[in-house]
Amino acid sequence: MRRLRAILFVMLFYGGSFFIVLGAPIAASLGQKAVRFWVRVWARWHRWCCRWLLGVTTRIEGTPPTHPLLIVAKHEAMFETIEVVLMFDEPVVVMKQELADIPIWGWCARRYGMIVIDRAGSSKTLRQMVREGKAAIADGRAIVLFPEGTRVPHGEAPPLRSGMAGLYRALGLPAMPVAIDSGKFIPRTGLPRPGQITFRFGEELPPGLPRAEAEERIHAAINVLNPPSVVRAPEIGA
Repeated sequence: MRRLRAILFVMLFYGGSFFIVLGAPIAASLGQKAVRFWVRVWARWHRWCCRWLLGVTTRIEGTPPTHPLLIVAKHEAMFETIEVVLMFDEPVVVMKQELADIPIWGWCARRYGMIVIDRAGSSKTLRQMVREGKAAIADGRAIVLFPEGTRVPHGEAPPLRSGMAGLYRALGLPAMPVAIDSGKFIPRTGLPRPGQITFRFGEELPPGLPRAEAEERIHAAINVLNPPSVVRAPEIGA
């Protein structure tokens, strides 16, 4: 049954996504509001497919933010990268350059307002992130960052990438850590299984904390849904 669910999900979600992506340039030509609406259509399609084909739903623990800030989230599956569009009311998501290079999709993602980073970049990349991040906040949109840089198997807690602390300090914004256990139900390898993915919102961190303290508190908060025996301390100053 799990294999059948997975096959149906791939066929329907990606098949539907193909036609949604084909329509995205038309939405993009009508302006950013139309692009945001179209992205929400795609996110709702993804949520529907997860719910009715995979049997995966979400639950919220804690208090979600009600104002624009830096949301720093655990990353275990593709699920949360799409779900955040609905959960945080069209936030700007920081994504890697490789995704922005996908034909059509990457162009539309930029039109939506995604912040694209080159992970091999230097201070120039950070300045670009800060500039685009400030524009997003001025537009009333939160910024979502996955500080581990890539999907992490559930139960693992690698050090945070250094760009997180740099963006937090440069923007001068509060940060809210979010723990997510999506890897329990949608693993990077293997078949997905039905269940309820938890989004646990941690305590909002005030702006301006010392780098070491911010990294330590965020690392701990986004990993509270992981077995404590495998949580490794962040590499402060990396």
